[in-house]
Amino acid sequence: MNPDQLKTFIGSFWDDQILPSLTEYIRIPNKSPSFDPKWEENGYMEQAVTLMTDWARPHVAAFAGATMEVVRLPGRTPLIFIEIPGDDNDDTVLLYGHLDKQPEMKGWAEGMGPWIPVRKDDKLYGRGGADDGYAIYACFAALLALQEQKVPRARCVIMIEGCEESGSYDLPFYVDHLLDRIGDPSLVVCLDSGCGDWDRMWLTTSLRGIAAGTLKVTVLNEGVHSGDASGIVPSSFRITRALLTRLEDEATGEMKLPELFVQIPPQRIAQASEAARVLGDEVYRKFPFAGTTKPMVDDLGQMVLNRTWRPQLATVGMAGYPEPVDAGNVLLPYTEAKISVRTPPTLDAKEAVKAIKKALESDPPYGATVEFDAGEGGQSGWHAPPLAPWLEKAVNDASQEAFGEPVAYMGEGGTIPFMGMLGDKFPKTQFVITGVLGPHSNAHGPNEFLHIPTGKKVTVATALMIAAHYARKKK
Repeated sequence: MNPDQLKTFIGSFWDDQILPSLTEYIRIPNKSPSFDPKWEENGYMEQAVTLMTDWARPHVAAFAGATMEVVRLPGRTPLIFIEIPGDDNDDTVLLYGHLDKQPEMKGWAEGMGPWIPVRKDDKLYGRGGADDGYAIYACFAALLALQEQKVPRARCVIMIEGCEESGSYDLPFYVDHLLDRIGDPSLVVCLDSGCGDWDRMWLTTSLRGIAAGTLKVTVLNEGVHSGDASGIVPSSFRITRALLTRLEDEATGEMKLPELFVQIPPQRIAQASEAARVLGDEVYRKFPFAGTTKPMVDDLGQMVLNRTWRPQLATVGMAGYPEPVDAGNVLLPYTEAKISVRTPPTLDAKEAVKAIKKALESDPPYGATVEFDAGEGGQSGWHAPPLAPWLEKAVNDASQEAFGEPVAYMGEGGTIPFMGMLGDKFPKTQFVITGVLGPHSNAHGPNEFLHIPTGKKVTVATALMIAAHYARKKK
């Protein structure tokens, strides 16, 4: 393989083929089903699927015997399933991405918005470009670049789902439905993760799980005058605050529930320390701190471990309260809080939900009505199996060639449910999880962007790893 030719092909393909279509994809407000219960009626999911499949169709045709299908199970989000034969059809590489998006969020800069694609220098702003709309495009760019140079590879399967941002609750049904067609992949490549900086490829070694749910505290059947009731009727907000203290120390942010902790593997502690050394202050400077706000801890290595291996609580939504401008002097009847507990990679999320529910609902203050409803809110994390020697070399070589620096390893604080699911079904599979969500790219928040040079380099690295996967059998 000529690496310069590979980079030239992929760079041109991004500029001419990927960015125009990805720009149109950003315009589609295809929110994940959890944020758009009427997704089917609104039709944005179908628009995104149509855009991607229309774009992909001529590229599928470039591979002899390749097929593409939009698989639809009743009542579930659609899934794009592509099979591309290779030089070794007894071996399979599975490439994964998703096309659903997080909701809008406030705070976008002037002239920008979640559904307004804006190109500034090397960045493409808008919701979903980096998380994870670029994936299907990058997969084809990598495979077509290999084909141009007649570089042999294994059979490849591309799966693009529509439910990832909702916890991938539809995906297990599709995996079971397509199991025979997926085959037994020896390598999974997922392009839906983050990168610590733009200078090297980052391999994700673990993903935290999530135990989310709605905590509702009810003290009255209707609101009453605060001057009349306060001092007699307990505040539902105060009770909610007290209940959350059962989970978290409000002074330090450290979690208190023993059932939410695991023993962190020594290798991951060492990798966190090395990631902190490489990144320096960027470990925390990548976040848009307001005013004089500081990180929760001072030690950079502990910051990395906090966001990758330790449980943390976030209250992400509240109900029962009017806007301040509309707030009268009323003691409100209830407080409803959506909480999100990030759980360690190896912790069973269902057990975490049980522990949280028991802690919150037992012995309620003042006998208030307390309910914690997790619904579909439990999703276990994922811990990568050890890299095979060939893959350890391949990812480092790919990073050196694409970025000019060796690969770096770090866990991520979010969840990609597909990884744990595949790990259970294919315990011998090797995983490469990487991505383009680097410093300040702000996935899920305002001003989310795709760093285009990193997208190109990750695509180059993907092609190199697919080639190395085939070559491993020939040595």
